[in-house]
Amino acid sequence: MLFILYTARRCRSLKCLPSSKVLGTMYSAGVAKPTPSAEHTPAEREGPCLTVGKRHRCHTILTSISVAPNASAPNSMADMLPKFQEVVTSSSVKPKTKPVQEPEWRHMEVDTSKFPTHCLMLSKIRLTSLVVITTMGGYALAPAAFDIQTFLLCSIGTGLVSATANSINQFLEIPFDAQMSRTKNRVLVRGHLTPAYAIAFATVSGVAGLSMLYLGVNGLTAALGATNLILYTLIYTPMKRVSILNTWVGSIVGAIPPLMGWAGCAGNITAPGAWIMSGMLYAWQFPHFNALSWNLRPDYSRAGYRMMAVTNPGLCRRVALRYTAAIMGLSYLAPALDVTSWWFAVESTPLNAYFLYLAWQFYKESDSASSRKLFRFSLIHLPALMLLMLFNKKSLRNTTDTTNSVSTNGEKDPQSYFAVLGKPTTLKASTV
Repeated sequence: MLFILYTARRCRSLKCLPSSKVLGTMYSAGVAKPTPSAEHTPAEREGPCLTVGKRHRCHTILTSISVAPNASAPNSMADMLPKFQEVVTSSSVKPKTKPVQEPEWRHMEVDTSKFPTHCLMLSKIRLTSLVVITTMGGYALAPAAFDIQTFLLCSIGTGLVSATANSINQFLEIPFDAQMSRTKNRVLVRGHLTPAYAIAFATVSGVAGLSMLYLGVNGLTAALGATNLILYTLIYTPMKRVSILNTWVGSIVGAIPPLMGWAGCAGNITAPGAWIMSGMLYAWQFPHFNALSWNLRPDYSRAGYRMMAVTNPGLCRRVALRYTAAIMGLSYLAPALDVTSWWFAVESTPLNAYFLYLAWQFYKESDSASSRKLFRFSLIHLPALMLLMLFNKKSLRNTTDTTNSVSTNGEKDPQSYFAVLGKPTTLKASTV
């Protein structure tokens, strides 16, 4: 007792306190705080106490030393040793909460009211629309009679086959689409449709589309549609994670729809003109997709896709420039193969020249701004080029008039001279 009083008076911070206040002070975590007598337990109120606090892991342990006021002097060193009592403060004890474990399986409910909208999203309606438009262009460009029934069946059947391919593609790429910002909101990733719904939709649309092409158009068009479906789902989709050659395979897939349209109208694809629009579609996809993928390199890299923009950026820029120049060459080849008039070569030159300039800027600058400009103009370039081809197409009437311009007696019909100019004019005999 005397030792404690002596030590307390020698402390600088407590040198002015009397003995009664020193013994009534609680020492907790190194900070002295006066403890009111109302908060003391009955055992503590029997005499002065000194409580020392220390930190132990997640809680505070208080050691209480109690000295009774009428205690006798200790007879030995063992009697001088205080009895320690560990008290855990209730304020520092935190209840242990078990982490909430999410179930591995959760029930998915399909909103049937939005089922048509989700099916359109599953079929990638914008991409399918582009495929249908190129098929219509191939049909209209073919040198054969235009039949509205065959035209509609060919267009709808091609659209259904395209919807099948896109549905299977999304089904196979669910775990990879979830890792990309561009595709993380697709219907299968968000759970708006179940995989079973996607497979059922793909089966129904695929069977209906191929049947429509085979029964309503011809077998060649149906065979081209089935080939495109296999290329896109079984070759292009898995190749995206294996080799950069997937871009070339994907370009072949995009070049087949104009051939389907030509085959639906003419019944064959042996004519050289059948491959002009198909070749343009094949070449157009390289500047279009390479410019698109340039700004999506982090997404493709995160998902593990092997794209030129990720694995070989220099090749990506060079390929875009080369195939843009190839489009201009094909535009001059179209009138040489009697697919269009020479006016198409003249009118398409400014369009192709600006497209080539943007590809050169992308090759030279290789930044986000140049790639974005090239991609946006590619969306304008393709429909404008197709319209110019259709406007300058060598009409079937001109070909027929030229073929039948020789009469039975071997003399040329004077009307043929005007038909060659594209302006059929009727000559009227003058009467005297």
